[in-house]
Order: sequence, then C-alpha cells, then structure tokens
Amino acid sequence: MRLTYPPNVKIVKVPCTGRVDIIHMLKAFENGADGVFVAGCLEGECHFLKGNLRAKKRVAQTKALLDECGIGGDRIAMYNLSSAQGQRFAEISREMTEKVRQLGPNPARKGRAKAA
Repeated sequence: MRLTYPPNVKIVKVPCTGRVDIIHMLKAFENGADGVFVAGCLEGECHFLKGNLRAKKRVAQTKALLDECGIGGDRIAMYNLSSAQGQRFAEISREMTEKVRQLGPNPARKGRAKAA
C-alpha cells in the first residue's frame, strides 16, 4: 500500500521525538517553514521511556513562543501514533497542510524577504 501525503511535507527522522528540541522547531520557522508537526509514539509506549512526553512539553513551549513573537502557535502541533498507523500519518499530513494553508505564509518569512 502506497501512502500519499502532500509533496511539500518534509520528513526529518530522529531516533526519538525526545531528541527534538525547541531550537530545532524554531529553526524550521526561521528557515521559512509555514508549519511544523511532530509525530511521536503513542503515550506510554515510547521505546526511550519518556521521549514523547518531553517532546509534547517542548512543542507546547514552542507554541507559546510562536504566539508571543507573532508567528502563531497554531502553526505547530504534536501527534501521537504508532508505526503501524501509516494511513493516519498521511491523513495528519493532509490536515496539517490544509490548516497551514488557511493560516497563510509564515510571517517571519515575509520579513526575511523584505530584508533581503
């Protein structure tokens, strides 16, 4: 079965979502991403014990930072799913892409374009 998700979704693989730091998510926005979502294992089923719980907390902190700086916390989300839920991943990718499309382009990217 082939999964189809939007071609503008860039996948960055990490051993555990617990390795995703706030700086990585903010860097994505600085580099022009319009939205970011972190897909981690189901809560309570992390191979590295609490990695997905750490990621959830960091996503919430990043969401608050994005709201404070005017980019908008709605542009970032965390989802928990198992590796067997490929169809769900594709569905989340489509939903997140549509949500970000409705929000419009990343305001930080506009500012960068004007500065250049």
